[in-house]
Amino acid sequence: MSSEPIIEIKNLYFQYDSSQPTLENVCLTIHRGQSAGIIGPNGGGKSTLLKLLLGMLTPQRGTIRIFGTDPVSARPKVGYMPQYHQLDAAFPISVNEVVLQGTLRRGFWGRYSAENRRVAAAALEEMGIAHLAERSFADLSGGQRQRVLIARALACSPELLLLDEPTANIDPGAEEQFYATLDRLSRKLTILTVSHDLGFVNREVGLLICVNRQVSLHDAADFDQDTANRIYRHGMHMIHHNHACFCGCTETGENSECGEACHD
Repeated sequence: MSSEPIIEIKNLYFQYDSSQPTLENVCLTIHRGQSAGIIGPNGGGKSTLLKLLLGMLTPQRGTIRIFGTDPVSARPKVGYMPQYHQLDAAFPISVNEVVLQGTLRRGFWGRYSAENRRVAAAALEEMGIAHLAERSFADLSGGQRQRVLIARALACSPELLLLDEPTANIDPGAEEQFYATLDRLSRKLTILTVSHDLGFVNREVGLLICVNRQVSLHDAADFDQDTANRIYRHGMHMIHHNHACFCGCTETGENSECGEACHD
């Protein structure tokens, strides 16, 4: 791993209009080639941290440097995959058109260039979904949609990839394929993954970025029940099977707060 830092956050403070800060005294350094999982309770600041890294929000105090510059200037080097349920899946758009969006730059006017189309095709091929190019995005399974959104993120030729809940709402078979894909991508990209599923982050990353107003770093292999209770500041309901729920939900079954069908 290179010692070159990709992300440097120093003494960051961010507050919405509420009286309590969402993030405070955050210091974080991520080096090139390092993969990390971002975990924490609902409302702890995970989404806010992601938006700050993307330049969608600006901290009141402290600094964020990505590739040595501010987040907005660094965007051409950053790929972002949102949760697909945040998109209107019924919108009439093809897979190829979704991926082409990743080639856009500020000031784009007119049609996609031949180079745009070549890059989009390469991203589809990279994700193993070139055969879906003309399919409607609305007709795809959850796992297929996730792969399309990663292809869109890859279409900007990023050096840093930010993934928001990439395994949410996909079946176990699709998860296995997804794990293999991320393992391959992590060999050439720096990847940060927001996830509630500790089983996923334990398998795919070595470092956990734990966000609950403040940020602490932990070796994923050493993250256990006691560590989780300290970070989440209340008792956790850990499920030791295919789904490990770390949102702090206190119920099991389909009505658990995280929306997962958690079972003892």
